[in-house]
Amino acid sequence: EVQLVESGGGLVQPGGSLRLSCAASGFSFSSTSMSWVRQAPGKGLEWVSGISGDGVRSFRLYADSAKGRFTISRDNTWDTLYLQMNSLKPEDTAVYFCVTGGSNETYDSNSRGQGTQVTVSS
Repeated sequence: EVQLVESGGGLVQPGGSLRLSCAASGFSFSSTSMSWVRQAPGKGLEWVSGISGDGVRSFRLYADSAKGRFTISRDNTWDTLYLQMNSLKPEDTAVYFCVTGGSNETYDSNSRGQGTQVTVSS
């Protein structure tokens, strides 16, 4: 059973940084492409970034809203996915989830955990 536990969210001022983590278990994490998605209040899920797993051509993908500010990474030794977020803006306020699947077209929304709240406000 896929289990994903997100952490690292919080309240940060505009221009600040946060690093989100996602602990994975119950599946072969290293061979699974992964993504971060987010859900702002009153809106649907928005794909943010994706990273390849082992055994496929290496990639890191970003939504236009994340390019140049966010960095996705993974540690297959610890089965953990990360999202480093810099230069945060109020419009980044959302609940952030990690999911299986490495792109906007392939992520599985049903795999997400409880999420971690990110609030960007002065």
